[in-house]
Amino acid sequence: MALLPVQDALDRLLAGVGALGGEPVKIDAAHGRVLAEDVAATLDQPPFAASAMDGYAIRWDDLPGPWRVIGQSAAGRGFGSAVGAGEAVRIFTGAPLPAGADTVVVQEDITHADAVAALSGSGPPRRGAHIRAAGQDFARGDRLAAAGDRLTPARIGLLAAAGHGTLSVVRRPRVTLIATGDELVLPGTAPGADQIVSSNPAMLRALLEGVGAMVIDPGIIADDRAALAAALTAADAELIVTTGGASVGDHDLVVPVLRDLGAEIDFWKIAMRPGKPMLAGRLGNTRVIGLPGNPVSAFVCALLFAVPMLARLGGRPATAPIEQLPLAAALPANDQRRDHIRARRTAEGALPFASQDSARLGVLAAAELLIIREPGAAAAAAGECVACIALDTFSAVS
Repeated sequence: MALLPVQDALDRLLAGVGALGGEPVKIDAAHGRVLAEDVAATLDQPPFAASAMDGYAIRWDDLPGPWRVIGQSAAGRGFGSAVGAGEAVRIFTGAPLPAGADTVVVQEDITHADAVAALSGSGPPRRGAHIRAAGQDFARGDRLAAAGDRLTPARIGLLAAAGHGTLSVVRRPRVTLIATGDELVLPGTAPGADQIVSSNPAMLRALLEGVGAMVIDPGIIADDRAALAAALTAADAELIVTTGGASVGDHDLVVPVLRDLGAEIDFWKIAMRPGKPMLAGRLGNTRVIGLPGNPVSAFVCALLFAVPMLARLGGRPATAPIEQLPLAAALPANDQRRDHIRARRTAEGALPFASQDSARLGVLAAAELLIIREPGAAAAAAGECVACIALDTFSAVS
């Protein structure tokens, strides 16, 4: 059977996937989240005409003065009376403009002695100078943010100023992450003679949480049909991600156990390198992605498939931006699988690592890019532009 092309696999995986419903969160815990609904201002900002400078509130018609200073207006303590002819009020930045005044003279242009203010500089350039009008930033009812907007620090400040202490944001998708293999031991545990340390769960948790997912890890599951079936059926998540056991060996149990449980396998095996044995399907209403056990293969497949799905569930764009970068070293022609070559950035462009062994985590950890080589791509010379995906392309808070 022909292997499924990468783009076809991604299209099938994302078909019908949309943003989850909303949940309320306190505004100070909303950084990086995505709005589930439009947000409008509940008040005017500023709520009153306010001074933009320290100075004196006057009537424009009374220029060039002098003025009798009758009081002061400070932030939080406005002047309670009106300004009449020939009068001024000492005013500070952010303070309410007193009734009757329509202009502010900056303090550098005034000499103030014995309750009399006299113009000593050039004075205000126009009526209304140095005043922020009520509602200048926004008015009650203005739409300030839309469903789908990511909550940046500045946007959070805007919505806080608009009177919102709680926001409705897209619920974080839940992922159950199941690592299988009798040969695995937890990080920090000394492996036996036939064992290795399980690196995939920690690596994948960091990757998936980076796009906003809530990851549940039930621990290492033995190569046992009953144990794997129990872990799969216990999952309470939008997505189950398995790692290991997705190939066709006697101890690769993910596909047969899923079928025992009545799961629908949408596809299994993709025309890509690394990561050919990846699978996708559904167990009831829960989507399932089965990643290879090889760490580099697991990471690349998770980046290209699991992360876009979780991004869409979380209300984020699911398409990784593609960069066109010059090659810093030549590449040979590609075969019939789409290749994802680990590379780093240099002044000359994308430099592929000499070793592309999919078991070498050290190369992956040093890489900043995946160079995409489509099936059948011709040899590429140094300086030729190639499509690249940045390995940090998806992030919940960037």
